[in-house]
Amino acid sequence: MSGSPTPAPLAILGPEHGGGRLAEVLPSALAVLGVPDSADPLGLAPTLAGVRRIAVLLVDGLGWYQLPTAAPYAPTLAGLAATVGRPLIAGFPSTTPTSLVSLGTGVPPGAHGVLGFTVRVPGTDRVLTHTDWAGDPSPLSWQPVTTQFERARAAGVTTTVVSRPEFGGSGLTLAANRGGDFRGAAGGEAVAAAMLAALAALAAGSGPTLVSGYHADLDRHGHVSGVDSVPWRDAATEVDALVARLVDGLPPDAALLVTADHGQLDIPATHRFDLDTDPRLRDGIRVVAGEARVRYLHVAPGALDDVVAAWSTVLGDAARVRTRDEVVATGWFGPVPEEHLARIGDVVVTCNDTYAIMASRTERPMASKLVAYHGSDTAAELTVPLLVVRG
Repeated sequence: MSGSPTPAPLAILGPEHGGGRLAEVLPSALAVLGVPDSADPLGLAPTLAGVRRIAVLLVDGLGWYQLPTAAPYAPTLAGLAATVGRPLIAGFPSTTPTSLVSLGTGVPPGAHGVLGFTVRVPGTDRVLTHTDWAGDPSPLSWQPVTTQFERARAAGVTTTVVSRPEFGGSGLTLAANRGGDFRGAAGGEAVAAAMLAALAALAAGSGPTLVSGYHADLDRHGHVSGVDSVPWRDAATEVDALVARLVDGLPPDAALLVTADHGQLDIPATHRFDLDTDPRLRDGIRVVAGEARVRYLHVAPGALDDVVAAWSTVLGDAARVRTRDEVVATGWFGPVPEEHLARIGDVVVTCNDTYAIMASRTERPMASKLVAYHGSDTAAELTVPLLVVRG
């Protein structure tokens, strides 16, 4: 594959790691479509000169390092990766809500505030699960940044968002995609049909078009059955058919950008800690958020140093245990305004290698029974593809 990054899959990446960012995809697309004040950090304009319609497909869980594994079942993806593919960095935490909003807004997580799969609502002991977000807190206040779809629409671009029907009007959809006309579609065939229909709606003399599509099944089967399991292979075949249909159906003045939100790692049973069954990991903890590969710990008053010491002792080389200030200082979140800081745990625990930290009683039982996880800062989780195809 062209441009393949050098880090090994389990290597830890820092925010200074070179290459493009997922958050730069839509700003670059808008620059191609002529939206004023749009930068092109990915340098798409020369390749896509003359393009008036752009479709962006995000395949949940299709990490760059999963492409070789998928290749026997996804020849279209393999061919595109080898010829028009490059790696991007999704961002930290490497999790779906954070990445979707980074893509939709074009800014790092610190600015948009969707800082994890689950986060504590400041001033409360409530944990907000962004994928089950019905609208409280208000998406407009929780995620205050203007989306790229709103910017595009204001500039005369027709904008459409294609995703599963049940996601229409959800807090996460509004945070990431407000400004786009929502069309519900479940399954690869339906997503392809809806995206191509939106591209084909460009009438003579009208403005340009931006279509965003989302497909979730590869991630779901990776979580439940594992990467390279039979269900995961079947899902990769479906993704390949979806991408092939989009490529075949592109109008001459259109382009397709295929990307993802994160990769995945299978987690062995012997590499799992359970914070709900080890008293050393519960002592001093008020609220637990995040997910299995990156935990946000909100501690009782005066317990910060004791929690850091206890977790460091128990986890050893399996994870890095740092304070909020230390993690923010790494730069992974970008600048974090004061109103977003408390969404990050007082202590942030970032897993190394193939380790994970379950919460068997605090979270839904299924969350501790999955096979593959993501969220941490390894190359396998953070690195996603960008495939660029012209009609």
